[in-house]
Amino acid sequence: MKLATWNVNSIRARAEHVARWLEAEAPDLLLLQEIKCEAAAFPAERFAGLGYRAEVVGQKSYNGVAILSRPPVVVRARALPGLAEGAEQARYLEVAADRLVVGNLYAPNGNSGGEAGFAYKLAWLEALAARAAALLAEDVPFVLAGDYNICPAEADLAAGALGPEDALVRPESRSAFRRLLWLGLTDAVRALHPGGRVFTFWDYQARAFERDLGLRIDHALLSPAAAEALRAARPDREERAREQPSDHVPVVVELAL
Repeated sequence: MKLATWNVNSIRARAEHVARWLEAEAPDLLLLQEIKCEAAAFPAERFAGLGYRAEVVGQKSYNGVAILSRPPVVVRARALPGLAEGAEQARYLEVAADRLVVGNLYAPNGNSGGEAGFAYKLAWLEALAARAAALLAEDVPFVLAGDYNICPAEADLAAGALGPEDALVRPESRSAFRRLLWLGLTDAVRALHPGGRVFTFWDYQARAFERDLGLRIDHALLSPAAAEALRAARPDREERAREQPSDHVPVVVELAL
């Protein structure tokens, strides 16, 4: 099973990038975030021609997640369970692909909306931890992958890339990420690349990519059974060097399932 997660920062602007990447990498599943369109506007036909079905949870102009799949999938959830009524945004899509459950997530950034915006980020992450605990209780292999909008440790950002007050590095955000690990989940990239600069995002401003002022905020967390099957995990850095790229790159995970 080869899967990947990619915040594309508008699927309609990046559809040809995604199509080219699918042809080159041929993942079984591609999890997309920040598609920035409603389901009816998603270019599903473009990917159907490459053999991929699309499941989409969209929202006009903002957020939005989708999963492109070659094998058949069964949708288990189109929103993150456990959020307060009215708090749902288009940020979560969960499917079952054979024996593997996959949650595609786009966590709130937390830097907009003041302290209320940051509180929503923490509430969302609390609901994600509850979902992870429920999936662990099901005793099925699963992956929770996507844009977490968290740099888990200082090694996950270039020096000077963010200030200490940024929501991506605030202690509460990092604590929420550690909570997922303490439940028993494995950070796929760090399991195989425990040290060094492994980034998944470079801002468009201040020549961040050319200066390698990157962040690692796109993660794949694996249940114990999925972690035992882990064979490879890597960001595809080359995508950021292309013309009119997303500011994120795909993170590829291969499991012997």
